[in-house]
Amino acid sequence: MGTLTDRLRHKLNRAVKRGAVLLAAAMVAVFALPSAAMAEDNYYKTCEYDYASCQTGVKVGLPQGQCMTTSLAYAYTQICIDYNGDYVYVRDGKADGYAAIGYVNSTNGVDSRYCRNNHGYGTWARCNFDWAEAGRHAASAGYLEQFYVMHLDYLWTWYDN
Repeated sequence: MGTLTDRLRHKLNRAVKRGAVLLAAAMVAVFALPSAAMAEDNYYKTCEYDYASCQTGVKVGLPQGQCMTTSLAYAYTQICIDYNGDYVYVRDGKADGYAAIGYVNSTNGVDSRYCRNNHGYGTWARCNFDWAEAGRHAASAGYLEQFYVMHLDYLWTWYDN
């Protein structure tokens, strides 16, 4: 009878060990790895900091607001600012495989706001930011080459809108 008890004890120990390993793997998957939503808006090195707000824009039809377009050196990226709604619209102007970026810098509140259009050439994307109306704001646009490399062209500045 001692051998039957030893075999049952051995099987029970193996089952407990397997259960513990599965539980540990599940905890790593849930708590240690970033969710897809978290990774989605962490597309540029600056996005990790509190002074930056990074969004991936939703695909839209036509933009609203004041618009400007960059040169070929910045992939003909187009940016529009709707001052009343604090919306940033970004159009990808070149079929190069890079995401188009709209950037708003502010002197009040969050310093850097990035709006990414990763929907492809010819598409518009809209990001909804909430910036302080008072102070200086500057709009730039360009493209994201990789996590550490973004090319932006300064386009215009506005105050207290």
